[in-house]
Amino acid sequence: MTITAVARAKINLTLDILGQRPDGYHEVEMVMQSIELHDSIEFTSAGRGIILAVEGADLDPGPDNLVCRAAELLRRRGKIKSGVKIRLVKAIPVAAGLGGGSANAAAALKGLNELWETRLSLSELMSLGAQLGSDVPFCLLNGTALATGRGEQLEQLPPCPRLGLVLVKPQLSVSTASVYRAYTPGPGVNRPDNRAMISAIRDKDISSIAQNLANALESVTTRMHPEIERVKAKLIQAGALGVLMSGSGPTVFGLAADQETARAIADRYKSAGEEVFVTATVDG
Repeated sequence: MTITAVARAKINLTLDILGQRPDGYHEVEMVMQSIELHDSIEFTSAGRGIILAVEGADLDPGPDNLVCRAAELLRRRGKIKSGVKIRLVKAIPVAAGLGGGSANAAAALKGLNELWETRLSLSELMSLGAQLGSDVPFCLLNGTALATGRGEQLEQLPPCPRLGLVLVKPQLSVSTASVYRAYTPGPGVNRPDNRAMISAIRDKDISSIAQNLANALESVTTRMHPEIERVKAKLIQAGALGVLMSGSGPTVFGLAADQETARAIADRYKSAGEEVFVTATVDG
């Protein structure tokens, strides 16, 4: 038996840091959004082991891979004896601030919950997912959501209007942990107004959504990698309604009213070696 699953990337329309938590994580408040860009995963019943093959990216397929960790976690929870062969086809760039690893773990939990008939509810899967990473619960929920706590506490929001997106991934990778460690509050931090963003989404006001894009981590990553600011400026010059770095970076996205307009912006964007993707927001 083979099950297929889609692992959708995410962007952060907002990201605010509220302070340090006793557990070492940061308290966050952010509006997260699923997008069409996705990896594909196949799960096939086989033997007793967990065997992962990765295509499209140079990733370790060993037991430390989030997909294998998710499979083992669910197998222990469900007391499953059978194994699985997993084929992961990557399209989401790695270490890009787009939640690719978290999306893969979420898809593994969903797909194997079906394959192994463990019959866990979405809330139970989200609880397991939180043990793997702060973004995994959102990648299970999908759509548009306000995330709090360390990112695992979610409030589903009304669907964001469908927006075209141009994603630009510079030729560099960013360590999420190092960005959070380097964060310090201050006047140079671009903190969001989450209430204004949520109102803009409810009103389906694309202009207001673009105006309220803000990421408190952007100044940290930009200090480490000034090319991020250049990418933002080039996207605005190419016609994006608004631009923002997603998560801890380094990917920057530009908003457009629709996907056709996003393609035109991508055509005008003069790439200097960056990866450029055209995609769109999705509702769930």
